[in-house]
Amino acid sequence: MDVERLRAAPQRAVGAKQTAKAIDRGRAGVVFVARDADRRVTEPVLRAARDRGIEVVEVESMAVLGRVCGIAVRAAVAAVLNATDRQPEQ
Repeated sequence: MDVERLRAAPQRAVGAKQTAKAIDRGRAGVVFVARDADRRVTEPVLRAARDRGIEVVEVESMAVLGRVCGIAVRAAVAAVLNATDRQPEQ
């Protein structure tokens, strides 16, 4: 199942704002979108993903996407983040 990639990801972005930032910064590898999410929320993220050639995977519902992300609330979109070469700031 595709959502297992999200569940197993070492880093992910959850929510429209965080996912959009990850896409803009070139960090999003795969974007997940809930079928029952408000299109006014998801459409800008989907457009950005398509423009950059990022794979988009539909998930059954916002409740399922939230659970897969390990949060106690529903989520409209999320993304698996690519690893970066940056060292953590000290």
